[in-house]
Amino acid sequence: MEESCYCRQSKVIQNHRIFPSDLNPFGALFGGKLMTFIDDASSISITRHCRRGAVTASIDQMNFLKPLESNHSVCVESYVSGTHHKSMEVFVKVIGENLVTGERYLAATCFTTFVAVPSHMNEEKEFMVPKVIPETSEEKKVCEGYEKRRQQRLAERQEYKEFAAQLSTELPW
Repeated sequence: MEESCYCRQSKVIQNHRIFPSDLNPFGALFGGKLMTFIDDASSISITRHCRRGAVTASIDQMNFLKPLESNHSVCVESYVSGTHHKSMEVFVKVIGENLVTGERYLAATCFTTFVAVPSHMNEEKEFMVPKVIPETSEEKKVCEGYEKRRQQRLAERQEYKEFAAQLSTELPW
């Protein structure tokens, strides 16, 4: 019997205040800081879903929609949106909030992919991660595109491997 988990079982909601030290030279949240929040939330979603270790394989479709400003809050929501054997896709939604006015806005979205690994040295290497079951209309919309995104990632990965094979690793200095 194949194990399954609901999207809500892997849902993570992280809130952070944006301080002046978090800003880029243009007054918005530094993208690298947001990427750290995203990878952290995604890794928790993955572990909740499969209850084992996993490593980041890719962050794709990172779409910055609106800048996150100083003294606003940033809310990172993530949940598993698709699985295949040992790989898992996580959907991440980033919501900004002007803490003075209460205005909330969609700041960014992306998909991350992780690969589950054996959590212990003596653990069997053959395992499959649970399937995912969407419940809400948003989860269903996000999850229905998983297989198409997976196929695109596989094709892009092959193209990238071919590209990377042409790159030098010689010392440039």
